[in-house]
Amino acid sequence: MDEQLRVGLVGAGPWAQMIHAPGIANHPGTTLTGVWARRPEAAASLAAAHGAEPFADYASLLSTVDAVAFCVPPDVQGPMALEAARAGKHLVLEKPIASSVEEASRLAEAVSDAGVASLVVLTRRYAPETKEMLAQLHRTGGWTGADSRWLAGALLDGPFSNSPWRHEKGALDDVGPHAFDLLDAALGEITDVIAANVSSTGLWQLILQHEGGATSTVSLCLSLPMQPPFADFTIFGTNGHRTLSNRDTPALDCFTNLLDDFVAMVHSGTTTHECDVRRGLHLQRIIDLARRKAAR
Repeated sequence: MDEQLRVGLVGAGPWAQMIHAPGIANHPGTTLTGVWARRPEAAASLAAAHGAEPFADYASLLSTVDAVAFCVPPDVQGPMALEAARAGKHLVLEKPIASSVEEASRLAEAVSDAGVASLVVLTRRYAPETKEMLAQLHRTGGWTGADSRWLAGALLDGPFSNSPWRHEKGALDDVGPHAFDLLDAALGEITDVIAANVSSTGLWQLILQHEGGATSTVSLCLSLPMQPPFADFTIFGTNGHRTLSNRDTPALDCFTNLLDDFVAMVHSGTTTHECDVRRGLHLQRIIDLARRKAAR
């Protein structure tokens, strides 16, 4: 395709308004063709703000686009993304990619069978400072452990405080994939959840096992009154320690970088990427294992 990639957006909530819609509409390689949402009035408003067409019917949206970007809860995204993949549409997926490992597995299989491109919005992985740190870590080596904390009050106040799925699933499903992805990328693939606990206040604390013998710890919470939110990532080993402290790249710029990769994948016919649907399936398995360990 020599022309802009025609992208349909599914969802019209706060994150779609802040990131997906402006990112797609303003990227030189994409055009925001249409918007579908469970609330037709929200779809109409968001579409009008970016010169796109609101769709009352999801099937009609699919018939007019090359790709679909999803910004809906995982239990909604899973079956809709499966339908899109089977229709041969390229996918931009939110995390978690589905509501269960089984559903995520079916989605990954459908993407593979259709030969379409897919990327998961693991925001910080598309930031230049993150890529630079991971490259340095891999060059240096000798890392034996890491500690990560993602603490915020997003469920108490702000644009995401009225999100039913976030209240139901909590920090494990919302910010957990970001933390697991970075730890996995830095220390090697996460192979087991050694221990997991969730408090009555929604604080998750986990110990993870990595391929090669490294271990890491994670603390996750969305119900702490912290402004601004607190997130840190420190890795340590025989060569000292390194901390990812620079988070200056805004989320919208990270999404633009994602779209750079996405457009390049579609144009080149590439269907594999370090943050593709298979990554989403891997993260879904970690979430599932953590939840089962915490229930023991």
